[in-house]
Amino acid sequence: MVQRIDEFVDYLANVKKSSNNTIASYRRDLVKLNSFLTNSGCEGWEKVTNTNLNSYVLMIEKKGMSSATVSRNIASIKAFFLYLLKQGVISEDPSDTLKPPKIEKKIPTILTVEEINLLLEQPSGVTPKEIRDKAMLELLYATGIRVSELISLKVKDVNLVMNFIQCHDGGRERVIPFTLETHGALENYLHNSREAMCTESQDYLFTNCQGAPMTRQGFWKIIKYYSAKAGIKKDITPHTIRHSFAMHLVNNGADLRSVQEMLGHSDISTTQIYARANENTKLKEVYEKAHPRANVS
Repeated sequence: MVQRIDEFVDYLANVKKSSNNTIASYRRDLVKLNSFLTNSGCEGWEKVTNTNLNSYVLMIEKKGMSSATVSRNIASIKAFFLYLLKQGVISEDPSDTLKPPKIEKKIPTILTVEEINLLLEQPSGVTPKEIRDKAMLELLYATGIRVSELISLKVKDVNLVMNFIQCHDGGRERVIPFTLETHGALENYLHNSREAMCTESQDYLFTNCQGAPMTRQGFWKIIKYYSAKAGIKKDITPHTIRHSFAMHLVNNGADLRSVQEMLGHSDISTTQIYARANENTKLKEVYEKAHPRANVS
């Protein structure tokens, strides 16, 4: 049964050109499903029933998984069985009636422009580490890329002449511009800091202090350190910077399609949350300015 999962993963990577994150999530979800089915005595995907799948969904719900995680598992299952159906492995799709739980889409944590500026000002020293940290933070906010994409960047992906990076997301590529200030931070890092932290043979743009590629956990610690140093009370993660990038663009009139392209969202409905948040903010501002009792304490 695992062989079919491997074939599906190859299909996602080579045919669908899905992102690395999507492929990893689907594989992880399906391996867990396979383990559940095997322990239940089910041998072969063609023998899986709707009852088996409903039992699995009920089991992960009882384990306390969030609605978002349950929904993602169901999406993985439905995509996999649709693939098996198209391949002729099964004659009927047992996942056809699975329904994901309703998810309340929460507006993500957003930093104000003032908070972003405060955060970016923190690595202000001249040590190789602080120069690197400054370049990483500036580039993250200037482009809105995911932390996995940031730490995967190679030196050749940066174009300092035209001020853009080439971002690789699975089999897809996108070009994202960056600011002149980011240009300065990157140039300073590449010319005055990077060689002190890694060997010339290292292709990755950013490394840790030992010269090895930067990790997600390593960059998470950098974010936490500088947000605490800045005295920002919000719980900041690398994804908070990505959300803030998108929200600030929308606030300043950027069209959703352009923001979608820069973020690498496959579905514009994912990007629309920033437009809704922007509308809510503007509505509140209009209300507070216009209603005679809005500011009465």
